Amino acid sequence: MTAPQGHTLPKEERLCGKTTVAALISDGKWGATAHLRYCWASGRDSGRNRLMVSVPKKFFKRAVRRNLLKRRLREAYRLQKELLAATGVDLMLAYSHPEIADFAILRAEVAEILHRITQKLSSAPAGITGDADAAGLPESKSPSL
Repeated sequence: MTAPQGHTLPKEERLCGKTTVAALISDGKWGATAHLRYCWASGRDSGRNRLMVSVPKKFFKRAVRRNLLKRRLREAYRLQKELLAATGVDLMLAYSHPEIADFAILRAEVAEILHRITQKLSSAPAGITGDADAAGLPESKSPSL
C-alpha cells in the first residue's frame, strides 16, 4: 500500500546540517504549545518546507522513548503539512514536556503550530517574514530549549 502523493516526507524536506540549524535557531521566530516548543523561519527560495524534530535527553533518558516521540511528531507533520500554505519555511519542533503525549494530542498541537505560522505569513507585509505582535501570539526570540 503506497501513501498518497502529498503525504510523504522525502529527504529534501528534512532540515539538517550544522549551519542551517544554527541559522534557524539564531534568526528564527520562537513559540510554544503545551508539549512543544517550535522555531520557524521563512524566506528561502526553495520550493519545499523543511522539518527538524528534537526530543532532549533531559526528559527521556532512554532512546526508545525519544525515538517514539520523534516518530509521532514526524508523522503528525507528514499528515498535515498541507496546512502550511507557504513554501520555503524551515521548522524545528522540540518536545518540552516530561511525559509522553498521545499521538492525537501531538497531531492537534502540530496543526495549531502550522496554523499559527500560516497566519503569521499571511498577515505579514511583503518582505517581512513574521512579527510576534501582528497576530497577538506569544512568541519569543529566546533560543533556550
